[in-house]
Amino acid sequence: MRNKLFGEAPLLRLAVSLMAGIVIGKHVEAGPWLWAVFVGAVVLSLLLWRKALLQSVAIVMCFLLLGWLLTARQKAFLQVEWPEGEVRYEAVVFSEPVEKTKTMAVDIMLVQNGQKLKCYFYKDERSKGLRIGDGLRIQSRIGGSVFVASWKWRKARVSLEGLSRLERTRLYFLKLRSRLLQRLAVEGQKDVSYAVVAAMVLGDKSALTKELRDVYAVTGASHVLALSGLHLGIIYTLLSLLIVGRRWQMISQVLIVLCIWAFVFLVGMSTSIIRSATMFTVYALLSLGHRDKMTVNTLAFTAIVMLMFHPLSLYDVGFQMSFMAVFAILVLTPLMMRVFSMAYLLSHQTLRWIWSMVAVSCAAQIGVAPLIAYYFGRFSTYFLLTNLIVIPAATLILWLSPVVLVFPSLAYLLLYIVKCLNTVLGQIAVWPGASIEALHPSVLQTVMIYVVIFCLTYILTIVGYRSGSPRP
Repeated sequence: MRNKLFGEAPLLRLAVSLMAGIVIGKHVEAGPWLWAVFVGAVVLSLLLWRKALLQSVAIVMCFLLLGWLLTARQKAFLQVEWPEGEVRYEAVVFSEPVEKTKTMAVDIMLVQNGQKLKCYFYKDERSKGLRIGDGLRIQSRIGGSVFVASWKWRKARVSLEGLSRLERTRLYFLKLRSRLLQRLAVEGQKDVSYAVVAAMVLGDKSALTKELRDVYAVTGASHVLALSGLHLGIIYTLLSLLIVGRRWQMISQVLIVLCIWAFVFLVGMSTSIIRSATMFTVYALLSLGHRDKMTVNTLAFTAIVMLMFHPLSLYDVGFQMSFMAVFAILVLTPLMMRVFSMAYLLSHQTLRWIWSMVAVSCAAQIGVAPLIAYYFGRFSTYFLLTNLIVIPAATLILWLSPVVLVFPSLAYLLLYIVKCLNTVLGQIAVWPGASIEALHPSVLQTVMIYVVIFCLTYILTIVGYRSGSPRP
């Protein structure tokens, strides 16, 4: 019997093959012979057009070899030879400064080649006044991260002609974000409420304190601080309500997609937000043809596109968690919704809304829990209660934020909502057993946990299709 969930996602096996190739390329060097093997595999897949099974195997091998080749190319690109000793160079500030004990940490971009560095300036009044877009002339050793004494740098007008159009566009939107952040701050005060709004609305985490991060991590609410599909889903819904036009559906969808990608540039183009924007772009295009939109196939297509452009993003924690969360939601949520019949849920809208949120929250948690345990060594036990609180709060915050940006005098209302949210999460964080700590499974154990989850999901899927829908 064909598995409906996985049998209708042919791109999933290609995405997995591409990932396998990236893993191989990360640990095994690729020689010139690999190109010959790749071309041979492509030719073979074309010649086997009459033998579907063998052609499928050949195509899978093509994607595996492609992942290997792309990883080798990116590894070569990342191998930068830095000059010896101190040099003079021009750069532009590319992130909001973060205050450390004795330094101000900031990302800078070299204007001659677009290379990014982490720069630590000696903390004084000048370094505290740095802003995104400020041009700098610096004399120091140069490498992945550098420390610059106060007498070895100064602000200056620098030419951005050496930067690509993409980097100049990113810089323009980051400068715009910096101005919007100033509008969110009430009388210049950047307290914990402002920090949450800045992270949740504009993707700036520089004002988040360690204590605040710990509260959100312990309660399982960290995902609302990292812009992802949840935030873009709320924004997409809001834009769909504002841009009404069934007769001009194509124009309205194009406008929504353009607004979403402008938001992606505005918040800094993190991996998770790019993944979400790509998925919503595909969603918008498919909606024009009245096709199934948010599917495992769509997610797999998004993964393939992103990994082709940046294969080593597979090792990014945000990439792994965002994709596993969405994959689990797409696969597990339909199974959980079958606990009640559709007719019963349609006749009880309040129960349907609550159970939908419960199902999505549980599915996402199952998808990311092994990764959270592996990377952070914890499991938040009150995640379900937390999501029932933070998701409506995040929706309210994101919908209210554009109003506050237009009318800054209303910022106190937005910050009050966030203050209440922080207070509630702070109370949950101190409850007994709020978080199970010191887990730290190995890579093999983490993989085996996912294998067990996959097997159980497969069994439940088969059982569910054989038994049919539950009775009302």
